[in-house]
Amino acid sequence: MISAVLVMNTQGKPRLAKFYEFRPVEKQQEIIRNVFAVLCSRPEHVSNFVDAESFFGPDARLVYKHFATLYFVFIFDGSENEFAMLDLIQVFVETLDKCFRNVCELDVVFNYSKMHTILDEIIFGGQVLETSSAEVLKAVEEITKLEAASSAINLVPKSVSSWRSR
Repeated sequence: MISAVLVMNTQGKPRLAKFYEFRPVEKQQEIIRNVFAVLCSRPEHVSNFVDAESFFGPDARLVYKHFATLYFVFIFDGSENEFAMLDLIQVFVETLDKCFRNVCELDVVFNYSKMHTILDEIIFGGQVLETSSAEVLKAVEEITKLEAASSAINLVPKSVSSWRSR
């Protein structure tokens, strides 16, 4: 099971933090600080796999990938394959690239809800749902169309709105 997904910049500011197990906010912030401390202290040429037992308990692992100014981090237990998680990060980033045309940190900051939608299509409740970026993009486009259609519906009848303007 996936315990958490973190996206943070090179200064340690979390841009997306999704925990699939309940943790108090203070504990989440501590975890984010500790993960960043581990990531920024690692040389470029070492493995992207780290033991995360000190953050999440026994059998916890952390996989990360560094793209431009962002770290993409997945924390998971022993039931998940490390290479599959690394590939899932790649799917997540590819989907973001297709959605935002070369995703950057500002895309993450200003499109927070879309980021969550994409992540929810890939992972839900700590379980992997979809590994195809094309399928994820189709689902996100459908959700976007539905949101646009629902915001276009006027819930207040025109007779009531004209009455209020008197």
